[in-house]
Amino acid sequence: MPSDLKLRIQTDLNQARKQRNKERTLVLSTVLSEIRNKEIDDRGDADDDAVMQVISRAIKQRKDASQQMRDASRGELADIEDAQAKILAEYLPEALSEDEVRALVRAAIAAGADQMGPLMARVMPEIRGRFDGKEANRIVREELA
Repeated sequence: MPSDLKLRIQTDLNQARKQRNKERTLVLSTVLSEIRNKEIDDRGDADDDAVMQVISRAIKQRKDASQQMRDASRGELADIEDAQAKILAEYLPEALSEDEVRALVRAAIAAGADQMGPLMARVMPEIRGRFDGKEANRIVREELA
């Protein structure tokens, strides 16, 4: 069964094409291509979770590229990358705050996870697509200390 999120992106892509919105068309067609590649790799239709992983990865890539461009004094190109990341962020659930993630980590520790690996394994499914993994790793380290 196709992902509802993937269908939403396809519908929005068709709408962007009708409106001749080049930037949105480019971003959505690129992410749909990445979703199709994931489906080929996985040999099956992507569910919403897999689509969110692809979108999260695409946002992270654009944020990294934006930072590199800012470091190289190419602000206009960095702004383009930021705008593309913003378009993709519309398809993810609302982001979690650091306090919310910290509360999830503390709850997992209280439930018996007292080492880095098991703790991350317990927390990541709940925050995937809604909070940066590196920041979650930092919070887990702080809470375990």
